[in-house]
This record gives sequence, C-alpha cells and structure tokens, in this order.
Amino acid sequence: MENIRDDLEVFGIMQHELERQRLSLEMIPSENFTSPAVMKASGSVLTNKYSEGYPGKRYYGGNQFIDEIEKLAIDRAKSLFNVPYANVQPYSGSPANFAVYMATCSPNDTIMGLNLSDGGHLTHGWKSSATGQIFKSVAYHVNKDGYIDIDEARRLAVEHKPKLIWIGATAYPRELPFKEFSEIAEECGAYLAADISHISGLIVGKVHKSPIEYADIITTTTHKTLRGPRGAIIMVSEKGIKKDSELAEKINKAIFPGLQGGPHDNTTAAIAIALKEASTMEFAKYARQIVANAKALATSLIKNNISLVSNGTDNHLLLIDLTPFGRGKGIFVQEALDMVGITVNKNTIPMEPSSPFYPSGVRLGTPAITTRGMKEEQMDRIGEIIANIIKISAKYDLPEGKEEKQSALKSFRLDMATDEQIKSSRIRVVEICKKFPLYPNISI
Repeated sequence: MENIRDDLEVFGIMQHELERQRLSLEMIPSENFTSPAVMKASGSVLTNKYSEGYPGKRYYGGNQFIDEIEKLAIDRAKSLFNVPYANVQPYSGSPANFAVYMATCSPNDTIMGLNLSDGGHLTHGWKSSATGQIFKSVAYHVNKDGYIDIDEARRLAVEHKPKLIWIGATAYPRELPFKEFSEIAEECGAYLAADISHISGLIVGKVHKSPIEYADIITTTTHKTLRGPRGAIIMVSEKGIKKDSELAEKINKAIFPGLQGGPHDNTTAAIAIALKEASTMEFAKYARQIVANAKALATSLIKNNISLVSNGTDNHLLLIDLTPFGRGKGIFVQEALDMVGITVNKNTIPMEPSSPFYPSGVRLGTPAITTRGMKEEQMDRIGEIIANIIKISAKYDLPEGKEEKQSALKSFRLDMATDEQIKSSRIRVVEICKKFPLYPNISI
C-alpha cells in the first residue's frame, strides 16, 4: 500500500478518532496532544530498524545513525533535567519502573509506595501488580485532608526498612514532598525513586519543584505534561551515583537485556524532539498555564458545589469526590461526560467506599486542553458544564449485584441518550472546541 487511505477500514476508524479528538475536551490528566513534529518522527522510517544494545554497543549492524539519535535524546534529557545519566529506551512507564526494581532489589525485598486508592500507581507495589507480588509491599497513605501522611510514611519506613521507596503518584493533586521523603529514605537506608511521570513537564517548566537533588532515581513517561510520544526515561542523579557508583549500569542492564529487546527508535527520535520543545520559553509559559487552568477549574467546580479531594490542586489534575452524592458514582459521571464530549476517567478516592471497578471519584486535568490554547475563561465554563452533568448523572444509584449493576447502567445510558441537558451541553462543548481548533492543517 502507498497510502493509509488504501485501507478503508483502518483509515475510517482513524478519521473518526481524529474528529473525536477535535470535537471533544480531552481532560484525562495523563493524556496530551503532541506537536506535528513529534507525530512525524513517531511514524517515520526509524520504525524499520532493530537496535538491541546501546550506542556504540549494538548487536546489529547499520546503527550509526540510530546511535546519533539516541545519544542526542540522552544528552537532551541530561541537560533538561540536570542529571548525569539518562536511559531513553523504556517502552513506557511501567517497564521503566520495573527496571528500577531490577536494578535495586531482589525478590521478597520490602518496598514502599503510595497506596493506590490514595493516588498512587500500580507499579509502586499495588497487590494486583507484579510489583506487589514479587516484593513485600508496604503502602503509605494520605491524611483526611488529602495530603500525604509524611509521619506515617516515616514510621513505616523505620519499622519495615524498605530497600526502595517511591515518591510519586497518578492521582495526587498536590505538590510532592521530595525533601521529606529524601530524609526518610536516608534514615532507613533505602533508595529513593521519584516517579514524575505526571509532572515532568511542570518540573522543567519551573512550576513544580524538582526531585533531582533529593531522589537517587527518577522515572518519567514522556507523553503526559512533557507532551512527547508514548515512551519513558529513567534518570540517575548525582546523589544516586554517590550512593551506588554502579547504579546507572545496573539500570542499563535491567532495561536491556533484562526486560526489553530492541528499542523503538522512532519513539526515541520523537522523545528527542519533545525534549527540545520542552527546553523553550514557550513551553515554560505552557506549563504555567496548565497549573493556572487547573486552579481556575477547581475554583469553578467548588463554586458549583462539587467536592474535590484536598479541596483544590497544585498541579495539572483534580480529583472529584462524588461521595456527597453516594458511593460508586464514578462510572455514571464518566459515561455522562463522555456523551457531552468531555473525556475523564473514573477513579478511586482516599478511603474509597466502593471498588476500583465502580469507584467514587473522577480524575480530570488540563494538559491537553491547555495545549489547544484554552485559558481561565474557558475553565470557568467547562467547570459549570461538568458540575451540571455530575448533578444529573449522580442521581442514579449503583446496585449491589452484578446483573443488577449492568441493568442499572443500561437504563442510565438510555436515559442519558435522550436527556435534553446532555444534548445542550454537547452543543456547548462543540462550540468551545471549534474556537480552539486541533491540528487544523493535518489530515490522516
């Protein structure tokens, strides 16, 4: 085939997805829109090459130009984050985090991370993840105010003496206490790994403090606030190298041959481009607007009587607490918002009264809509729409039985499909989207 249009089935589906993105408000905080340059690199001729190993030490021939690209990505990561070592080969955040375990721990070693329903990540030791099954996982939590309970974390670390402590989150709306966790790790002799996947763009944009002087190891995905392709980076700080002079080499071996085969060279090139973009003043301005928008959205929701975990945000995301409407309402709100073209994800909240499948919260954020150029004025209008949809959809109750749940959701979907407020809200969302066009000069 010469053109993707020659495959009408795939082309048609992709065209529908492009239109969905253009006419929807993407508000899942782990999603963003890359630049056209990043997308072109991701779909480039570099997808054809195999490159097991590292620059200058490959197992295949013909890698002289791949070496140049990977070294460029590494140099840009080291410069942007001010670290002495970076590995740009991880396929995504989960393999990057697992490589950290391979480099620092042995099976059955004790590790610590933020509890999943308190905002933590699966790979920080949650029981359904391999990281919670291979290692002895001890979870710390947040206080009733929604902030990390540092005293509890210190007590647990002293008691259990973990080999590795994670500071990082996937649904935590406040600034991360890197300094305090560095002190805890030093007190119990643990490695400290900072997972900044959600906030790396905010860090390089100087709107969130950096963990570089506090953590031994730093991991990040590249597709969230960093606005790059779907990949990841592992970095080691000066502090980490002083702690273990072989740490960088251990991580290299953990990624290859430990966990992965050939790197995705097309993604490596796209990461290099994204890192260059993130080094500009324009990107710093963008990062500031992400946070300004998140705060404005929080103000709008609170004004419309919607509860937020921790009563606000310091970063790019918000976590809506739906328990004032009852338990397990997240699925209703997510699906109703999807119908009006606002994409969010149902999410557990601290002290979750329901289950991860039917949680009592909704997670949303501002990176993607900020990429489109939206500002505080739009956040006020979007917050009003979201609050209205919550009040409509949260009237529905979630039964206990499995069959009863499915029946209730079916009835809910039928009701929402004909609801006049859903229809009018959809029109308002489309109007907002059209004022901030997405990829106006791009066709599939």
